[in-house]
Amino acid sequence: MSKPKKPVIEYRHYSLPIDFPVLLLSGERWKISDIKSEHLHFHNHMEIGICYSDGGVMEIKGENVPFRAGDVTFLPRYLPHTTYSSPNKASRWAYLFFSPEELFQQVIKTPHTNMEPNLRAIQASRCVLHKDQYPKVYTLATSIVEEIQHQSPFYRESAYGLLMSLYIELLRIHANDENGVNREQELQSRQPDLVISPALEFITKNYMLPVTIDELAELCHLSTTHFRRKFHEIMGTTPLDFLNSTRVEEACKRLKSTDASVLSISEQVGFRSISSFNRCFARLMVESPKAWRTGAHMEAQSAKASILAFTGWV
Repeated sequence: MSKPKKPVIEYRHYSLPIDFPVLLLSGERWKISDIKSEHLHFHNHMEIGICYSDGGVMEIKGENVPFRAGDVTFLPRYLPHTTYSSPNKASRWAYLFFSPEELFQQVIKTPHTNMEPNLRAIQASRCVLHKDQYPKVYTLATSIVEEIQHQSPFYRESAYGLLMSLYIELLRIHANDENGVNREQELQSRQPDLVISPALEFITKNYMLPVTIDELAELCHLSTTHFRRKFHEIMGTTPLDFLNSTRVEEACKRLKSTDASVLSISEQVGFRSISSFNRCFARLMVESPKAWRTGAHMEAQSAKASILAFTGWV
């Protein structure tokens, strides 16, 4: 008897605007087809989705969770999933992408607060929340979308406050799930859903530190050779190239939002020499850091391609 195929997992990278790091994808373009993708995918930022029409199924952690109009979905970064509509339907969505650390770190200062839910403890069924059961979540999510779409005076301040309230509500929901995880469940889910997620989390939070491939492999409990192969299989690039692209993307933000020198920024994001920073920056951004800083870039051009259209969308 042949072994079942392992699901292919795709990485989808989204760049956030510099001046207000929240990305909204909405409108008629964002309709999900009824054809199930052969691939799971995950994102580099937290995703909040709002289903406006029809229904379908979201596959999360090996579970098929139904959704319908009025549902709000809440997916931490690095959580593989896929979504497809009911037969002969094309559900319409709006999506918000953001980084809790970037937005709320200076405001939410409770000691030892986890800014994202524990992927091992998260329940697939609680990633899809219906407005009848969670009316506050639905009202907050739709209000954020309306603020960003209409852009009335002070819309950013309003959207920020609403997003913080929404995020706290979602953290409370998942905190209850995490507290309810027993020892048996913990043992069953010791391995994360995405085997390289510990390395991705480490790079996301510690890109500015010296790091070796051996250390990243150890975090994932893999041999260095297996880790390199698995990382490239999932991410489509090497661990070192992903680390450097993360550093360059952060450098782009600092070049636009601060007056720090190019040398200082290169050191802040983890490059050991200005020459290696300039070389890596030019390779990814197709111009020097100085030229990029003085150019008419309204937001951070990604050091990794932003994916706005892909399999499964109408």
